[in-house]
Amino acid sequence: MGNYKLTGRESLGIEFGSTRIKAVLIDESCNPVESGGFNWENRLENGVWTYHTDEVWYGLQSAYKELCDRLGAPIKTLSSICFSAMMHGYLPFDKNGYQLAEFRTWRNTITGEAAAELTDLFGFNIPQRWSIAHLYQAILNGEEHVKDIAFFTTLAGYVHWKLTGEKVLGIGDASGMFPIDSETNNYDEVMLEKFRSLDNVKNYPWDIRDILPRVLGAGENAGTLTEEGARLIDISGELEAGIPLAAPEGDAGTGMTATNSVTVRTGNVSAGTSIFAMVVLEKALKSVYEEIDMVTTPTGKPVAMVHCNNCCTDLDYWVNMLFDFAKRAGSELTKPQVYDLLYNAALEGKADCGGLVNFNYFSGEPVSHTEDGRPMFIRSQGAQFTLPNFFRAQIYSTMATLKIGMRILENEGVEIDRLFGHGGLFKTPVVGQRLMAGAMNAPVSVMKTAGEGGAWGAAVLASYLVNGTGMSLEEFLESKVFVECESSTIEPDASDVKGFREYMKLYEKALPVEKAAYENI
Repeated sequence: MGNYKLTGRESLGIEFGSTRIKAVLIDESCNPVESGGFNWENRLENGVWTYHTDEVWYGLQSAYKELCDRLGAPIKTLSSICFSAMMHGYLPFDKNGYQLAEFRTWRNTITGEAAAELTDLFGFNIPQRWSIAHLYQAILNGEEHVKDIAFFTTLAGYVHWKLTGEKVLGIGDASGMFPIDSETNNYDEVMLEKFRSLDNVKNYPWDIRDILPRVLGAGENAGTLTEEGARLIDISGELEAGIPLAAPEGDAGTGMTATNSVTVRTGNVSAGTSIFAMVVLEKALKSVYEEIDMVTTPTGKPVAMVHCNNCCTDLDYWVNMLFDFAKRAGSELTKPQVYDLLYNAALEGKADCGGLVNFNYFSGEPVSHTEDGRPMFIRSQGAQFTLPNFFRAQIYSTMATLKIGMRILENEGVEIDRLFGHGGLFKTPVVGQRLMAGAMNAPVSVMKTAGEGGAWGAAVLASYLVNGTGMSLEEFLESKVFVECESSTIEPDASDVKGFREYMKLYEKALPVEKAAYENI
């Protein structure tokens, strides 16, 4: 931007996404001022999906530097900051702050035994990627480091701790570590005691209550930026210490904030590397489902979450290959233009994809009960193999597993007044939005600001900390943030609804083929 004059009253949100670290600066009215970013990618090492912590800091510094470079001026001070990151996972530390094991991300499906035992113990679904499942699996595995744990947290909690010295976590992110009691807005005391009383847990010198981060709600002060923390963000030395920080949140919480989906009967779908839907509930579900995670909004309201590990990665590989072909053929199309061309071609395809089926599985999917993944495209001899049908099948595959989980909520009678879409799947206008509306059989809205994503949501939570005095988060969002927000809504098209239903019949019939693929290849 270059011509924006900094006032020191701006708020900064930084989110560590699966493939991109993004920093967004907003003014007092929560309007985006400028952004910076850094691309990164998880790696599979010794059977574990992970990121190295030195990449965390290099990526943070790079995204922040790009933000300042685009502003054309260094940032001296801010009114507030909030960090966010991928939820779940496992980052354990000893009493001296030494990291005891590799960062085990949400993408891992290596805690099946622990997750099943804890779900049975609690009478509450504990997904494989939750932090408590990772901890308990490490106990079941007899891992040496467990006895030395003094603290464990999520990625957002880790970054916040290093910048402020505070071992805290926003309630939404905390709800992916250990179950939350929405009456007390804290970890569920009955479940803590059940875990603590397990024979193979009692052997350790720590108490689960003492090694979890402290839970904070939106609007609560979570500490201030230290001198050391300021240098970890800004290596130029310009950023001053003493800036207040909001509680670190998970990407689900910032997604809900960024789409104004924190009130009951609202929901949002985040579609990027992974895809998940969040629905704020009026009442508790009647049963426990291993496909449905129970988490919370940033203020502690119960939320049903359907989380799928795989979304756009496979689609991106196909686009990259076709983009390479276009370049070799002498085309001057840019990659964004190729994306738009292929997405729009999908609208010309048959509503049921003409008998084509795609699996976008790079890893296992608990929702569809698959333990591993192999990307796979299937067609019969008589299938209608055209480019529009092919790419429609690619887009359908990004939301097929999500649909399996969402059907459970439909059967529970959960009603959704509005469903907001955000993430890479919705970058091309209309296409992803329309096909998602057909898949979910519900109106799908996309906000103009949703393109800024979770980092903007984190910045809004930072602003709420200092500008939301006397208001609930819901009131702050309605009256201060989204009062003039532009959005578009697409109602489900009957032919799309029917076509996706037919596609799902074939998709679910083919699931044993997907399982055979990862068992044999």
